[in-house]
Amino acid sequence: MMNIAQNIRVTFYQHLGRLFYAVAASDRVVRKSEYESLRKIVTSKWLQLDDIEDEFEVDAAFHIEIVFDWLDYREELNAEECFYLFEEYYHEHIDFFTEDIKKLIWDTCSGIANAFSGSNKSELIMLGRLKLLFE
Repeated sequence: MMNIAQNIRVTFYQHLGRLFYAVAASDRVVRKSEYESLRKIVTSKWLQLDDIEDEFEVDAAFHIEIVFDWLDYREELNAEECFYLFEEYYHEHIDFFTEDIKKLIWDTCSGIANAFSGSNKSELIMLGRLKLLFE
């Protein structure tokens, strides 16, 4: 059974998965290169952030990919809804978002947006909204 700290962190990573999906799906297509970019950044950056695991002893940061995959597979939530859910979470838990975390989130979103022949208009709009949210 997960303790409160584990549960809070897993929820945090799940909301990041929604945000990253929102960026990738903003143009209505999630490309393999965008998913690969996310996976690379999760492995190289997010896994090093903390040692928190879920109830299955899996690093909590993998919940970023789990949620991203699930959203892409299900196609139930669109990019707008995912961004809105992240935005709500951000306002409710603003203390989780240090400058370092915001920079890592920004770098991850930029990496996803640039993964397939540079950022397109819808991805740039999503990045602009994230920038405004973080200011």
